[in-house]
Amino acid sequence: MTTLYGIPNCNTVKKARQWLLDAGVDHTFHDFKKLGAPADRLAAWADELGLAKIVNRQGTTWRGLSDEDQARAEARESAIALMQDKTSVIKRPVLEHDGKILAGFSEAAYAEAFQR
Repeated sequence: MTTLYGIPNCNTVKKARQWLLDAGVDHTFHDFKKLGAPADRLAAWADELGLAKIVNRQGTTWRGLSDEDQARAEARESAIALMQDKTSVIKRPVLEHDGKILAGFSEAAYAEAFQR
């Protein structure tokens, strides 16, 4: 099963969704804004990729956080709570496919993951 997690109006998510569509990949889209960010998935991503790869420190949401909230991103449990609170601080999109987890979008990485 393939699941793409993100926010529909994010340009990078749009590119990833279009890539999957063009490649004919059957997938489920999980909208963080409507469905939230599941704690178990956030924990799995943190364990697999590390917090540095899944916390988006480049976006406007991050820049708008207080120093105290930004500090929450340094420890696993508080980072998971922060990402559940502010789903826009999750690096987007996150793709789960055949036990692999990819954060962000790269045509090359997607092509490798789907052997295309």
